[in-house]
Amino acid sequence: MTDELTVMMLTWEFPPRIIGGISPHVYNLSRNLAKNGTKVYVVTCDFPGAPQHEVVDGVEIFRIDSYKNPSPDFATWVYLMNVNMQKEAAALVNSLGGKVDVFHTHDWLVANAGIGLKHVFRKPLLVTMHSTEIGRRNGIHFDYERMIHETEAWLTYEAWKVICCSNYMVSHVQWAFGLPTDKLVMIPNGVDAEAYAKVENSDLSSFRSKFALPEEKIVLFVGRLVYEKGVQVLVNAITKVLEKVNAKFVIVGNGYMKEQLSSIIKGLGLSHKVLFTGFVDDETLRKLQKCADVSVVPSLFEPFGIVALEAMAAKSPVVVSDTGGLSEIVEHGVTGVKVYVNNPESLAWGITKVLLDENYANLIRTNAYKKVQEKYDWNKIAQQTKAIYEAVLKDYSKSSWA
Repeated sequence: MTDELTVMMLTWEFPPRIIGGISPHVYNLSRNLAKNGTKVYVVTCDFPGAPQHEVVDGVEIFRIDSYKNPSPDFATWVYLMNVNMQKEAAALVNSLGGKVDVFHTHDWLVANAGIGLKHVFRKPLLVTMHSTEIGRRNGIHFDYERMIHETEAWLTYEAWKVICCSNYMVSHVQWAFGLPTDKLVMIPNGVDAEAYAKVENSDLSSFRSKFALPEEKIVLFVGRLVYEKGVQVLVNAITKVLEKVNAKFVIVGNGYMKEQLSSIIKGLGLSHKVLFTGFVDDETLRKLQKCADVSVVPSLFEPFGIVALEAMAAKSPVVVSDTGGLSEIVEHGVTGVKVYVNNPESLAWGITKVLLDENYANLIRTNAYKKVQEKYDWNKIAQQTKAIYEAVLKDYSKSSWA
């Protein structure tokens, strides 16, 4: 293929709009694909203050009107946003003279637009499944969940290839949607270790003092405050940790469990030992991760576990629950500590092990940083993704569609 490979990515979130892990994923993947000679257009939702069109490190970003009229519920908004996204993206493809080789969607939230574009332009569609409804909800219980599940099933059916970020997700997605093995590809998520290396160590002690006293060890949790992320497991482990170590628990993120958890902590009389920061900007987060004496990822369901990778890149020792993608990222006793899922005693054991044994903490921290550089480098991940695009286009050129 002499022509430059051209990809149009569809995602409902892209910086500065950050809801979950899709936003940083698409941001880093698209920029590194551009570095590797791929033309990337990202079509995403608008965001207050963000330009409608901009170029970031060679990636062209188009923010579409994401439908402002009041919707009765989130599902209706998603449907109407997709109508707008397909319309705007189709106009964009036409303005390029139809020169888009592959459409690449991220999760069910842009399924309708992606599938529509595939059929309008008769070009291959790929999807990265970052998570599934059946996994998030531990089964399908209501019509609303069923609608999302069926949309995911339709999207994986229509896609030429389904990319998952861990081997766990490959088998989970295959099971959830009954997909053939040759349709699934595992390409891990990545982390930008450079961004952590740039953080100045000199001003970290004054920064740290805003969150904890010098004699307190920092135990850091970063994530949405929702049931599947296991923040309640950490809260239930706090008293057990404090019996052995003087620590301060810093909980970063928002979610529906925040009020409930705050009142539990108040009831225990531990408000002075736990800090809920809410959402913080990237720079603050990176500094916190560098200051943390231990970073905890106690998820009950975790397709990948990007927070664990970020902590490893920040050289903060990690304690993770032995589940999903986390089980693959962390090697117990080598690059981190694995504990039993949904088990506060086990989690407390893991945290105190790291906080009380400095040599052990240093060993896992050093090994983890090395692993991040070897395996989870965005440049390598972009090259793997580009190879999949090229393989799909080769198949496509021999098909009746071409």
